[in-house]
Amino acid sequence: MRPVKSGQFPGNHAISLRHGACKASGVMGMTVVACVIALAVLTAACSATPTSPSGSAGSSSAYTLAQLEGTWLLSAIQAAGAARQDRPDGATYTLTLADGRLSSRVDCNSCAGAFSISGRTLTAGPLLACTRAACPTASFEALYIAILSGDSELVVSGSTLTLTSARGILYFTRL
Repeated sequence: MRPVKSGQFPGNHAISLRHGACKASGVMGMTVVACVIALAVLTAACSATPTSPSGSAGSSSAYTLAQLEGTWLLSAIQAAGAARQDRPDGATYTLTLADGRLSSRVDCNSCAGAFSISGRTLTAGPLLACTRAACPTASFEALYIAILSGDSELVVSGSTLTLTSARGILYFTRL
């Protein structure tokens, strides 16, 4: 095949477009491939849509999106088999649920991804995209993300939200 258009970059890194396909070489090529993969993962996460809960909307065993949508402030976490830990002083941990998307402020980082509900189960993910700045609460942050990701049984009572899984428990209050 003949290249339609090619470009030479500093350091002898080349990218050639051949009939719509991209061929990259060198470090620049590896960077291009990594960016394409990251974009594909984020695009897939953005395309997920929420599912409706099973049962009727008024059922006490099923939750609706309207009951969950909004912003929740984390008050504490409890890893499986461990003691309950309050949110670190001065750190902000929030969970916002809207339009089948979740976003979470995780101290100095943020996470985003899809979520769905089915009856009393909230599924966060399958993948959450998170920034990775070095926050002073890194171990608490890692535990929070691990508990949040995946399937959790949810309970909404007044202005509190509790997410429970084999990984642990997250305790929130509505903002």
